[in-house]
Amino acid sequence: MPTKFLYWWDSYRREFDATVTRIDGNRVWLDQTLFHPRSGGVANDTGRLIWQGEEYVVKEVIKEGEDAVHILDREPRFRVGDTLHGVIDWERRYRLMRLHTATHIIAALAYKKYNALVTGGDITPEYARDDYNLTLSGDALRKAFQDLIAEANEIVRRGIPVKIYFLRREEAMKIPGVVKLAEREPPPGDEWRIVEIEGIDIQADGGPHVANTREIGEIVFLKSESRGKDKKRVYYTVKP
Repeated sequence: MPTKFLYWWDSYRREFDATVTRIDGNRVWLDQTLFHPRSGGVANDTGRLIWQGEEYVVKEVIKEGEDAVHILDREPRFRVGDTLHGVIDWERRYRLMRLHTATHIIAALAYKKYNALVTGGDITPEYARDDYNLTLSGDALRKAFQDLIAEANEIVRRGIPVKIYFLRREEAMKIPGVVKLAEREPPPGDEWRIVEIEGIDIQADGGPHVANTREIGEIVFLKSESRGKDKKRVYYTVKP
């Protein structure tokens, strides 16, 4: 059975219990997890797995197929079938959630204003970086991104709920802009996880998010740059 990603239903949970399904050196598979693997450009969670009072540091989490693989600081003494207690690094997770929801707002505004799609990106606890298929350059590009972020901050301050729910694939495919990544095919599967910022954006997405835009705080523009004719990059962060 594939890993059950518990944060799909509750991004605010910090602890969980799970059963070990496979071990390969310091790589561990669980039947369910709160740890978000690096995927969709969003950095992975870190934290601890605890077994009989012994703690293992989860240094990295990657996705292999439909499974999350937890990479520990050392080979574990526990075995397949044992029950573990997991604790995620909440401060790191929450910053990723805030930045992730911010990216959705900015992407929605860029799509609406310029019909621009995301061509790549990364979200770390320190900052986010997005690439768009824009043709602007120089001062015009910088101003465009600064204006988008200023408009995004107005949305943040409005305190709009962020809803998460599931739709059948055929229903989700009817929603304009439900996939805003230029080089990404629609997600596989018959049921899609949908993240909706009411009146602003709706996307198919599998990562953790905040429940209200006000939680994002202030989005701060860092810099913009041209990486090619149709590849324009923006860096931004959120205030602590």
